[in-house]
Amino acid sequence: MEQPALLEMRGITKEFPGVKALDGVNLTVRAGTVHALMGENGAGKSTLMKCLFGIYSRDGGTITLDGKEVNFKSAKEALENGVAMVHQELNQALTRSVQDNLWLGRYPKVGGLMVSERIMAQRTKEIFEQLEVNVNPKTIMSTMPVSQRQMVEIAKAVSYDAKIVVFDEPTSSLTESEVEHLFRIINMLRDKGCGIIYISHKMEEILRISDDVTIMRDGTWVATRPAKELTMDEIIKLMVGRELTNRFPAKTNEPGEVILDVENLSGKYTRLKEASFHLRKGEILGIAGLDGSGRTEVLENLFGVMTKESGTIKLHGKEIKNRTPRESIKNGFALLTEERRATGIFGIRDIKENTVISNLKSYLLGGICLSDKKMKEDTDWAIQAMHIKTPSQSTQIRSLSGGNQQKVIIGRWLLTKPEVLLLDEPTRGIDVGAKYEIYQLIIDLANQGKGIIMVSSEMPELLGVCDRILVMSGGRLAGEVDARNTSQEEILTLAAKYV
Repeated sequence: MEQPALLEMRGITKEFPGVKALDGVNLTVRAGTVHALMGENGAGKSTLMKCLFGIYSRDGGTITLDGKEVNFKSAKEALENGVAMVHQELNQALTRSVQDNLWLGRYPKVGGLMVSERIMAQRTKEIFEQLEVNVNPKTIMSTMPVSQRQMVEIAKAVSYDAKIVVFDEPTSSLTESEVEHLFRIINMLRDKGCGIIYISHKMEEILRISDDVTIMRDGTWVATRPAKELTMDEIIKLMVGRELTNRFPAKTNEPGEVILDVENLSGKYTRLKEASFHLRKGEILGIAGLDGSGRTEVLENLFGVMTKESGTIKLHGKEIKNRTPRESIKNGFALLTEERRATGIFGIRDIKENTVISNLKSYLLGGICLSDKKMKEDTDWAIQAMHIKTPSQSTQIRSLSGGNQQKVIIGRWLLTKPEVLLLDEPTRGIDVGAKYEIYQLIIDLANQGKGIIMVSSEMPELLGVCDRILVMSGGRLAGEVDARNTSQEEILTLAAKYV
């Protein structure tokens, strides 16, 4: 027997200045099911969920929850009425403890006045035990890796005992074992009769975990189908409106002479120890490894974000220091960070400012003022080259989808004309069509003679794009493989070498 509808969204519309973000979108979520919501970046998925969650007020349409029409005016009201959401971009009080973040805004009190630490600790313990979350509640959020912070956010959403739980790209920063853990939590919620809305660009996950799939394109509803009736190719065709026969472009780059030599690189405040490797002109060098293996630390030490303890970096045979990001940029390095919201974008600034910020010296007129004309020209180039979906250059970057924000940052760095491009999870939270564009861009840059080092937690991505892959384990370089002649099994074996 088919489960009853728990949530119905009918004819939802939402407009922003210059763009119609949602145009008559429908979504029906049945009790005790996982309903996947898919579409390219900018398709309107997150906007639709923000209309449900009370972050945006919709311009038209109706929302019915458990048979009753609702119109939440705030996230607090949505949570109090049984709708919880795990956002793609974490927004946490990083200087506070895990426990504080879990109960922020709803601290259990004694006598209506005093916050009860005892009750809070007991409830936290019960929730973490129920969900098998192995995190110390007293740990300060900023000291934990993104994956653990994500699990805390998931625990917080579940703690509201919600009827509807929205997961927006929940696995974008999780390891494979953590993804399995998340799926156990989702199955537990499904068994309790919850309705799960699951937003992800990872189609293997969608086909595995979902009961129903709704696909959106350019702010409109395209189709809703049972997951078991869909294939990966059919989903891609519905999402992008065209056939996309290959996930990865043809590899046309040919690595040349060595341009970067790294010997015994160790981090002063990280677990990175004595990593030695080289990078060739026109080469795409991947870095694989489990969460906490030291992948990101390699890039951050190369770029001067983290302090090096020892080791040498040679560019074209000449030793360079790269003690700070400013010095690294001067030496021809660029770093695309993993956490675009925290360390990549200036959320309240517009597209133009975010695009030109790393290249301001080139816009100086007489050493005094900036050329607005040149900045606009370069921003136009980035918008066209990166296929950024935005109403205008003056749009605040925080109003763009995650994937379009990522494209702005890539365009920003390309304007600095780097020789060595360091990419940390370059396609995190980006849809399949946009991923292909970024892969092609990476290969084109390699064809231009750029040296590229790319960290990714998606092994098919590393195998499909890279020439060689370094494998990190426990802060050390566990091995190096040829991307054309290796397997996921070989990479995972190396990744576990020093764990």
